[in-house]
Amino acid sequence: MLADKLRSLPDLPGVYHYFDANGRLLYIGKAKSLKKRVRSYFRFDEDRLIPAPGLSSRIQKMVMEVADLTTIIVGSEHDALILENSLIKQLKPKYNILLRDDKTYPYIYCDMSEPYPRFEITRRVVKGGNIRYYGPFTSGAKEILQTIYERFPLVQKKSCLKGKKRCLFFQIGRCLGPCEEGVSTQEYSKLVQQAEELINSPARLREAVTEMMMRLASEERYEEAAIMRDRLKTLENISIQSTLDLANTDNFDLIAVEADEVRVCIVRLFYRHGKLVSSAHHFAQARHGVELDEVYRHALLGYYTQDTPLTHGKIYLAHKIADMDEIAQIISQHCGRSVKLLMPKVGEKRKLADLAITNALELLRVQAALKASEEKNATKLAELLGVDGAIERIEVFDNSHISGNVPVGSMIVWEGEFRKEEYRHYNLTHSDEVSQMREMLTRRIERFATNPPPDLWLLDGGAVALQIAKELLDSAGVYIAIAAIAKEKDQGRAKRAKGKAQDLLYTLSGSIKLPPSDPRLQLLQRLRDEAHRFALSYHRHQRTKQALQSSILQAHGIGPAIQKKLLSYFGGFEAIRHASIEELRQIFGEKRGTAIFEALQTLDEK
Repeated sequence: MLADKLRSLPDLPGVYHYFDANGRLLYIGKAKSLKKRVRSYFRFDEDRLIPAPGLSSRIQKMVMEVADLTTIIVGSEHDALILENSLIKQLKPKYNILLRDDKTYPYIYCDMSEPYPRFEITRRVVKGGNIRYYGPFTSGAKEILQTIYERFPLVQKKSCLKGKKRCLFFQIGRCLGPCEEGVSTQEYSKLVQQAEELINSPARLREAVTEMMMRLASEERYEEAAIMRDRLKTLENISIQSTLDLANTDNFDLIAVEADEVRVCIVRLFYRHGKLVSSAHHFAQARHGVELDEVYRHALLGYYTQDTPLTHGKIYLAHKIADMDEIAQIISQHCGRSVKLLMPKVGEKRKLADLAITNALELLRVQAALKASEEKNATKLAELLGVDGAIERIEVFDNSHISGNVPVGSMIVWEGEFRKEEYRHYNLTHSDEVSQMREMLTRRIERFATNPPPDLWLLDGGAVALQIAKELLDSAGVYIAIAAIAKEKDQGRAKRAKGKAQDLLYTLSGSIKLPPSDPRLQLLQRLRDEAHRFALSYHRHQRTKQALQSSILQAHGIGPAIQKKLLSYFGGFEAIRHASIEELRQIFGEKRGTAIFEALQTLDEK
């Protein structure tokens, strides 16, 4: 009984889970004292529990639904914060805000311990004692790097110094030839310093690209000039424009959160050397209201992880939040440096915080207008499928193969629009479609901890695919709405004749036949077709790659019959190339196994 559990709560730090009468997870929270925190939600009114006074409307509504709770005791409030953040991502409770955009943005880095260092792109911390980072860059990192290497005669490729011989880049004036000691380390370091200054100045970068574009156009090299034009547009693609450059050379991030009735907008500004180098924004669903403290907390713990190359120790927040010291301590441990969370009250930083808030509010307004029609269809789809609230994120799965050969899968993502940066390919091992779907969904579930589940899974298939998804999700203890779409069947065969190829929608409640003009069906068909296109294109790519690899093996005396046996044992051409002589002798015998190993060694030397 819930009342008995409330009376027996320990006065210890931990994480609590609220469930409704049907056992569905409603909310996950953390507490310094489970006894004090959990009891603060409730009041005893004679023999029944009611919401405590002073709660927000969102929390009041949640408390009215609570029928059961469980707790996890941990060692400290610090541990509770970390565990809460992880569990929310994995289990997706109804009343928690779920933030999906917690990726690390690309940085440009340079290993200064090298005699002739190069600039490269990374999304993670790079091992080394003298690594210098620039960024992050929410867009344009590749274009910045291209500009640097076209403007300065640095070592152009990783392999250049290994060659010990001047190459084409030296001949066309794009490299000074350090491979043959054509330049001293002191002279080369001056070029690196000049490149650093350009990376750190967005305005100078744009000027450099504009100059290159105008020069190419004057030389009537119009195709190359068009490339520079497109590059310039990318470098100008900073979502928030600010004319406020600081008088000092401060390095810091600034985060602002705002919300309307249905969504949250999070804005991030990245200032380096007193200048805005890039910015980012993203949205999260707020179906049942929002508490800014919760959004800030999970955004910060999601953004700043062990993989984040944090180059400074200051993060400004547009609002004051609870647990700032504890969150700063966790981030400091993750990033390996002392980090402070600050809320500016006056001065230039306050102006920047107000700018970020203004932009967040405007982005919310624009987003609401742009997604009106999509949300209308998604809401109707949610009603059709019995989903609580609007469907904001859909993941669609499809697979592709030829008679079980070269099986691949695809996952595409829709959030009012296709999110192509989140598309994923899967190289599968099974030859039948049922096992392929099971393998693909299992691998997706394994990623829930780092990439949380969506509102809806759409599968290309019928009732069998639907049942597989349900079994896997039930086993993982995760609730996601599921639907499948497939051609209507006549005597076990899909109707594919012109005018008869109607799609059926399969749900856990049964199949639904919608008219072709229904916008909900049209939306699902569009998503299914995009997933099929993505899977098919990758399948063609993999077939071409395997055909090339097969022809290379055949040219070295390894024929189709042996290849088939090798593929059956190792699973792929890459594994074949790295097979040990012991494994090959075990499969083919000592003489033939040795011959195949020697052929593969010859192949690697080419």
